[in-house]
Amino acid sequence: MTYCVAMKLHDGLVFVADSRTNAGVDNIATFRKLHLFRVPGERLIAIQSAGNLATSQAVISLLRQRLDSEHPNLHDVPTLNHAAILLGQTLREIIQRDAQDAPSGHGLDLSCSFLLGGQIKDTEPELFNIYPHGNFISATEDTPYFQIGESKYGKPILDRALSFDTPLEEALRCALLSFDSTIRSNLSVGLPLDLVVYPRDRLDQVKSHRIDEHDDYFQSLRRGWGEGLRDLVGALPAPPADYWR
Repeated sequence: MTYCVAMKLHDGLVFVADSRTNAGVDNIATFRKLHLFRVPGERLIAIQSAGNLATSQAVISLLRQRLDSEHPNLHDVPTLNHAAILLGQTLREIIQRDAQDAPSGHGLDLSCSFLLGGQIKDTEPELFNIYPHGNFISATEDTPYFQIGESKYGKPILDRALSFDTPLEEALRCALLSFDSTIRSNLSVGLPLDLVVYPRDRLDQVKSHRIDEHDDYFQSLRRGWGEGLRDLVGALPAPPADYWR
């Protein structure tokens, strides 16, 4: 299992993904699930993946292989919408190929899902949620974030604290707290985390960062969040006596 969240905000985009994969408690490994396709000063495309690891790796690998070919590719598509279409087509291509080679009757689940976002010069930043069948939806001001993977534990924080007008710095805090809640509640999601914060129209200023268990800021955020919640619960009004007596 995995957890990825991506946000499309007034000021730009935020992407965070964990890197844990597991096939049982005794088979845990780390694989990057946040991938960047960049032409400095011209475009940034970020892709996050969840689901069957073999499928998602094959899709990303094929997209990279075709960057220098005559195939339509992520370095020459004119819009992010075209990039989402291309990703969906590549996903269907890989699943169809692998399904033909898989032994029949084994119930093998090849499905995976993706988040794709970024900006191409002279266009608006965009964010898409690509489903396992290759179709997709786009983020809006009313729905400024998407999650894939183990999303339920981190969703309440985002629903309460995030809006389209949330500043990037605050949005990143929301995303990291969402991950902290998920990591605490589900062992299949874990550090390290990969993140990219992209201020809109800054195609030459793209930074990525990896958070591991030694990251001082993330650890202080976790402590502050936990202590703050306990203090807040203690400060809330006491329940009426007839609730419990």
